[in-house]
Amino acid sequence: MPNKYKTESEFLTHYNAADFDRPSVTADILIFSVSSAVGENWRRANKKSFSVLLVRRDDWPDLGKWNLPGGFVGIRETAIRAARRILDNETGVKDNVYLEQLYTFDAIARDPRMRVISIAYMALIDKSRLHHAAAPNARWFDARLQSGKLILQSGDLTLKESDLAFDHAEIIKTGILRLRNKIEYTDIAFDMMPREFTLGELQQVYEAILGRALPTAAFRRTIAGKVAATGKTQVGFGHRPSMLFRRKK
Repeated sequence: MPNKYKTESEFLTHYNAADFDRPSVTADILIFSVSSAVGENWRRANKKSFSVLLVRRDDWPDLGKWNLPGGFVGIRETAIRAARRILDNETGVKDNVYLEQLYTFDAIARDPRMRVISIAYMALIDKSRLHHAAAPNARWFDARLQSGKLILQSGDLTLKESDLAFDHAEIIKTGILRLRNKIEYTDIAFDMMPREFTLGELQQVYEAILGRALPTAAFRRTIAGKVAATGKTQVGFGHRPSMLFRRKK
């Protein structure tokens, strides 16, 4: 079939984008951290908890349910720029944040409003770097997988998968499994650590993410090449001072 337009400019002049369906695109972010409360003394928490930031919806659809921080990608905005904008709005942290694209979620009826495709991202932060508290309708939830089911806990509030909006339970589970896999062969867990830490604290972070206890001797052999001693010790605690380490660059 011969082309009826002689130039691309002429073709574009007659092109009608409304002839085709145009799905909307959102960027949704899994903001993961360790420990349980913004502003707490990180080192005073005897047991570290793996947590995710959720926002309670104040509008339809799924009014009153909880979802991941997210938003629509602007027409002149890339998905990664939208993700960084959302991360900044929720945490105030802009620089040196681990952020990776997780997966594209595109089930046909995942949003009752219209055809919406979500590009999900995973961010890892140390809570001590937060520049401001989470928004009033946002809350940190300790997250764990139990027999394949997602359980979220914040104080006396426990959420089930059905308490989450859209398909965000699936997104969170995908992120947890991705993170568990990656800490086995990368130093990704250090992105949730303060600058200096004890090996005991680091082990607790690994255990919180993996959801299981680790043999101390084997763990320390595994991470030996990833940490460097600072020459300083942890002080101000009622136990034998522990050596402080930092991430080896």
